[in-house]
Order: sequence, then structure tokens, then C-alpha cells
Amino acid sequence: MAEKLKDVGPLVGAVDQGTSSTRFLVFSSKTSELIAHHQIELQQTFPNEGWVEEDPKEILSTVKECINETVKKLKGLGVDPAGIKAVGITNQRETTIVWDRTTGEPLHPAVLWLDARTATTVDQLVSKTPSQTKEHLQPLCGLPLSTYFSAVKVRWLLDNVPEVKKAVDDGRCMFGTVDSWLTWNLTGGLNGGLHITDVTNASRTMLMNITTLQWDDELCKFFDVPKTILPEIRSSAEIYGSLVDTALKGVPIGGILGDQHAALVGQSCFKKGMAKNTYGTGCFLIYNTGEERVFSKHGLLTTLGYKLGKDAPTIYALEGSVAVTGAAVRWLRDNLGIIKTAAEVETLAKEVDNNGGVYFVPAFSGLYAPYWEADARGTICGLTQFSTKAHIARAVLEAVCYQTRELLDAMDQDSGIPLEKLRVDGGMTQNNLLMQLQADTLNIPVVRPSMPETTALGVAMAAGHAVGVWKIEDASAGNTDTFTPVIEEDVRESHYAKWKLAVQKSMNWEGHSYTPATKGSTCSLPSIINTQTVTAIVTSSAVLLALAYCLKKSL
Repeated sequence: MAEKLKDVGPLVGAVDQGTSSTRFLVFSSKTSELIAHHQIELQQTFPNEGWVEEDPKEILSTVKECINETVKKLKGLGVDPAGIKAVGITNQRETTIVWDRTTGEPLHPAVLWLDARTATTVDQLVSKTPSQTKEHLQPLCGLPLSTYFSAVKVRWLLDNVPEVKKAVDDGRCMFGTVDSWLTWNLTGGLNGGLHITDVTNASRTMLMNITTLQWDDELCKFFDVPKTILPEIRSSAEIYGSLVDTALKGVPIGGILGDQHAALVGQSCFKKGMAKNTYGTGCFLIYNTGEERVFSKHGLLTTLGYKLGKDAPTIYALEGSVAVTGAAVRWLRDNLGIIKTAAEVETLAKEVDNNGGVYFVPAFSGLYAPYWEADARGTICGLTQFSTKAHIARAVLEAVCYQTRELLDAMDQDSGIPLEKLRVDGGMTQNNLLMQLQADTLNIPVVRPSMPETTALGVAMAAGHAVGVWKIEDASAGNTDTFTPVIEEDVRESHYAKWKLAVQKSMNWEGHSYTPATKGSTCSLPSIINTQTVTAIVTSSAVLLALAYCLKKSL
């Protein structure tokens, strides 16, 4: 095997820092072949309901460890690490890190993209807008006010963490998404580290003007976030600086892309009208709109696709974001103990021919696109004494597919051009049952690349392009597997209609409660709670009891 791999250069490395794990991968720029990689799972903490945090120092240390371990593996394969000509960084987006420029220490744990603690902050910000709507800032930044985006998280930190507020007042605070934190540390940290980000990550903060690609005065004023804490915005493919340590000391960093944008590049979606869907912790459907900014009327986001060089054209995209897909499988494993490994969900779901009438809405952090409802919560509908853990496992997989269909329906309406096929990538795509269910739900072919690491590949392509060793214009998606729909139209639409009903049942849970009755008075409901909400609340007790019974029965 070593003989086969000796002539694989030039090589390009990719840091893929995701929500659940950190990886470093090395690709051949000649063939796009994955040569070696190393992966480390990350520890998430949940200090309060709806809060999700990670340790920025752990994120950094795992990146360095993955780089060093991958270099060892290359040597074991007879491949010279000196063949690595550039490194790219792709990262979980919106996750917010603030640190002290005088000590280099984080001022708070990283607040992850799916963290929902800022719901009240969002309400306060919406109330500031003249229109009293979440969409007020979209013409400037392309995004609705939501717990999802970084500016809202920074605002919460300034309002609730005295150390952060004092650091800002003292001029010591630095803010960045994960790419900025990593780049600053990897290029020197306190000793001249670069405080930068790229246009794709900046486009997810709500602070960058979607037209000028610069931090916007009006947006910064609205959120009351000083520009002094913000990184410099750069393109997605240029030589920024070089690594100052690890086994790749001296190798230039040549590409930075948010993970979903990297997957768009890795899938070679370079033409207007092409789209990809990535299945990871969440699910992200991105549609290339070319150099045109398309503002959605159906709950989607206007975002940067990529900008592959300082003077390269700016490519925009429409995006639909789902908070919980792979995270629901992890929930089955870690919280319910229904499965021992994520891979077992496919085997378990195959034990039944259908969902048995069970529908699962994984609104653990509210609902993202196309609803943007922070008050929604996870719901399981349709349980009977017949239901088993296999039905629940299948319902979890189907929930991924139904959420993707909702995104695709919205995208079809905004673009006016229905997709003929869907390119897919991400860890969950190795689940063949999920891919078949997805094709059946969408009624179009689902195309999966044989090499699934398209996110890391995309940023490797960008970095290789920056140093002149990767011809992006010659790139292709490579070999693929295709899943075609096999179910009847009436069955498809009947199941989808029930899913939509289950979504409605998940709405309006958080923030509404019964008014306590005083002694001798009649209990009444606040007027904001409608009949649908009451039905959901009353149903919830029965659902939980039935779920406990069914799990006990099937375990």
C-alpha cells in the first residue's frame, strides 16, 4: 500500500472542526483521494435547559492533536508530510467564542450554534425593530433574528457575563467564530496571531452587510456590538499566514470556509441552480444562486456561498437550516439508551416496514427553517400499545427526511426552479435506509458521493487553489451512488401530511403556561394559549406515559 501512495502529491490538509468532533484530513490534489485522517470526539456540556457549550481550549487542543496524529499516519503509509502544501479550515458555524487579547484565555465557554438560551434576547431585539418582526434586518444581512446567529449570542454574553462586558470596556475582548479562534491561535496567538474570518463565516453573524461584505455600522449599532472586537473579513481562498507549531509548522493556511459552504464547494456545486444537503448534527440545504442575492419569502436564509480569492466573484446562496438531525440519533443513544452506537439506528429501524403511525419532531432547540419558531419543542405523536423502539427509530430517520422536504419545498418556491436531483453528504448519508427514505419523501433521485468527506474536501480545494496546486475548475463530484424513489404518490403525500400535523403539535410549548388558580377561584387559561396549544399540553402527559410503556415493552 505504501508503494501505491508514494506519488500522491501535492497534498492539502483540512481541519474539519465540527459540532461533535474534530478531524484533520489530507487529500491528494491530483485525484481528490483521501490519504489519511484522524478524528477526536468533542465533549459537549449542557449547563441549563437549552444551553449547549464546548471548551474552546479543548477545540484547539484536538485540532493540534489531529494534525500531529495524521502526520504520523502519513509517515506510516510511506508518504512524506512535506508534500502538504497548504492547510484549510472548515468549522461549525455561528458558534461564538470570546477571549482575552492580553492573556489568550477564553472569557466564557463556546456558545454553540444550536444553543437556545438567547430566546428572550431575540424577543427584546425584535421589539426594538420598527416593524416588530424577525425579518427586519434581512435586507442588510440576509438573516432573521433568531437564537441561531452569532450577534445574538454576543449580545447575551455582554448582558449576562460581567467578565465579557469588562473585557470589552477595557479593550481586551476578541470575538470570533471557531475559524477565527483557531486561526488566531495557530498563527501565533499572543505573538502576532491573525484575527480574521472569511466571508462565509462572517455572513452567519448578522453583523456583515451581505452586499458590501464588510461589518455594517447599522447592524453593529443595532446589536450594540463594538467593531473593535470583530475580526478582519477576508475571502475564502488566499494565503492568510502559516502554522507556528504542530508537525506542520510553516505550512500556509490557504482556505477558510464555514462547513456548509465547504460542502457546497466539495460537491462541485459551482453552477447557479445546483444544491447540496449535508446531514450532520443538523441538516443544511444550500442552493447556489450565482452572483445574485435572492431574498426568501418562505423562511430561508440569504447567505454567502463562497468567494474563492480576493478578486474572485462573490457567489451567493439560499440556505435552509435544520437544528436537529444526527443529534436526534445521538439522543436515542445517550438519553434513551435505545441504541448503543449511532450505526445501530439503521438496523433497528429496518425491523419494521413502516413507522406504525409514529411521527417524531426533534424540536429540541425550537424549529429553524422554514418556521423559525423558538417556542417549539420535541414531540412524538401517534404512539399506541403497538409502538416499539423500532418504530421510534424509524420515525427519527423519517423526521430527517421530512425536514429536508420542507426546506426543498421552500427553495422550489423561492427559486422557481424545482431540483431534479439532490446531492447529499455528511456522516448520516452512510445510512442507506435514510437515503432511500429521503428519495421516497422528495420524489427525486438522491445522489451520494462515494467519498463522503466533501466538507473537508471543499476547504482543501480552496486552500490548494490559493497556493496553485488545485485546479478547481477541473473538479468534479467523482463517483456517486444514486437512490431513486419507489413509493406511490398517495402514500408519500399522506405521510407528509401527518408529519405537518405533528409539527403543528410541537408549536407554542415554551413560554406559555397555565395561570395558577387561587383558592376558591376558577382556573382559566391566558388568552395567548389557543385550542391547539391546550390539545398539545393535554396530550403530552399521555404521550410520555405511552412512550415509557412502549420502551419498557420493547427493551
